[in-house]
Order: sequence, then C-alpha cells, then structure tokens
Amino acid sequence: IACPCALGLATPTAIMVGTGLGARRGILIKNGESLEKSKRIDVVIFDKTGTLTEGKPQVTNIVAYNDATHEEVLALAASIEKFSEHPLAQAIIQKAKEKKLKLKRVTNFENLAGRGVKGKSDLHKILLGSPRLMEESKVSIEICKKELKNLEEEAKTVIAVAKNNKLIGLVAIADTLKEDAKEAVEKLEKLNIEIYMLTGDNKRTAQAIADEVSIKNILAEVLPQDKAKKVKDLQKLGKKVAFVGDGINDAPALVQSDLGIAIGTGTDIAIESGNIVLVKGHPLKVVEALTLSKLTFRTIKQNLFWAFFYNMAAIPLAALGLLNPMIAAAAMAFSSVSVVGNSLRIKSKKLI
Repeated sequence: IACPCALGLATPTAIMVGTGLGARRGILIKNGESLEKSKRIDVVIFDKTGTLTEGKPQVTNIVAYNDATHEEVLALAASIEKFSEHPLAQAIIQKAKEKKLKLKRVTNFENLAGRGVKGKSDLHKILLGSPRLMEESKVSIEICKKELKNLEEEAKTVIAVAKNNKLIGLVAIADTLKEDAKEAVEKLEKLNIEIYMLTGDNKRTAQAIADEVSIKNILAEVLPQDKAKKVKDLQKLGKKVAFVGDGINDAPALVQSDLGIAIGTGTDIAIESGNIVLVKGHPLKVVEALTLSKLTFRTIKQNLFWAFFYNMAAIPLAALGLLNPMIAAAAMAFSSVSVVGNSLRIKSKKLI
C-alpha cells in the first residue's frame, strides 16, 4: 500500500504527453525545464520582422530628389546593398532585378549595424540608411520630411539614399503582417499577458504597425545589440519575459529572456538559442505553447494530489490492519492507472 508508483509517474507522464502534443502541433519543447518556465511568463516581446510580419519585405515606393532619377536612386541603393544580408537589402536588390537595372561597382563598403550602410561608387560617397543616420551624418532631410511622414504613417520602413552628403532619394519598403498576428495578440491579452513589439523602425512606423495588431507597448528604434538590454530592463521590474525572434541578432535576447521562443523558419543560431521552437512560425503557436505549459503543470498538480491522497488515506488503514492485501494491491494499481489516464487527458484538450 506504501508503494510510491503513482508519485513517480505523476510528473514524467504529464510532461511526456505535453511535449508529445506540442510536437504534433508544430511546437518543439526542448526539455521539461522549458515547460516549467512557460507557465510563469507574464510578458511576451515580439521582434517585429519575421515574427509578426512575413519577413519578406518588398519595395513599394521610390522618391527622387535633387535632379536624381528613380532608376538612379534604386540602382545606387541596390549596388551598395548587394554586400548586405539584411532582409530589407534583399528587397531592394530584388526590385532592381525586376527593373533590370545595371548595378555599379562599390568599394569601401561598411555596415553600420542597425542604422545603414556606406561605401564608394565612381569616387562618390554613398550613404544608405535610416533618416536618423542621415541627420547624424549631417545630411539634410528637410526636402523629404512631408513624404517621409506620409510613408511612415503607412507602416512602411523608409531608407534614405545620399550621394556626396546630399539626399537624392527615399526607398519605402513594406512587410506584410502574418494573418494570425492580431488574433494571437488578442488571445495573449485574454491570458493576462503583457505584449511588447520590438523593432528597429522609427516610432511613427512602429506605431502604425502596432495599431494594426492592437499592440499598446512599443520598443522602437532598437539597435540589434540593444535587444537583450530591453529584455533585461523588463526583468529588473520583476517580469518573467518570453522573447519571440528569428534572426541572428535575436540570439542574445533569446538567451537573456526567461523563455526564448524561436521561429523555425528563421536562422539556425536563433533556433539553437531558443527553449521552444515554433516549426512554422505562426504567432498563434506562441499562445498554444504557453497554454500547453499551463495545462501540463495543472495536470501534474492533479496527479500529485491523487497520488498523495491515496498514500495518506490508505497507509493508516493498512497499519491498523483494516485493508485486505488484495484490496491494497488493486488500489495501488488503480492509483497508477488514474495518474496515467489523467495525463493522457491533455491530448484531448483544446489549446486555443
């Protein structure tokens, strides 16, 4: 009657069923510790590109200034961006290919992390990046401020192109939101989880995108190297933070967070850094992962209660000689079966 079989089965059976259900639903939970971390999360930070958006940006607008042509602006931008692996760079290069533009030779290329790129073409100094980079580099953007404001309010990322410290154009790029992004945000709020969107975009563009998915908390103009710091700042406030990301520069934030959730369609280093991997990268899977963890640990508590209840109730009766050994053996078997059966109920639960 004192055999602790049910106690030994209470936790591993629930975790095994929980992680198995997650795997079938495209949620790869690396270990039981990741499940335990998930149930305590009260803040989720989404890195915008590739998590809330498709991560396949496209050029939507090209604006030329100071006697430059649209073709010149795009060709110069593509010529220097061919050295970059950033998704926005690939969008510009793809647009130049579609227009069959001839790219120029570029030398002295330099990547300005999180801000832009620069180099030389035909002895001309070329600077490409955010409007903030232009101001820091003493390039006047007065001529484009109205156009810039309009494009940013349309939730587009705007890249400025300067030649010899003179603005020659703007390239606007838009990335489509994932179709289930807004629903995921709504369901997370119902779970009393605070949601943040983190992005390198300026505040106006970030606000326009956040409005589309109803996210109230925005961390805008964040440089790649500062992502982990933003996570740490929230942790200092006593928050348990989950970070959702897919890129190389998301890896430090994924490691710093209490729970790193990597998008399976992202980079290998992000996948390696995450505690949980969402195979197809749908935002709704974040909701499923957190709900699954809560369900699994609720089941573990139920299992432990019934296992303890069995021992606490039956051992005194056995000590007093009030239990037949055959009844004790049957009760022990029933206790173990009930724990396993309760764990298997996880498979029939609806996660979202």
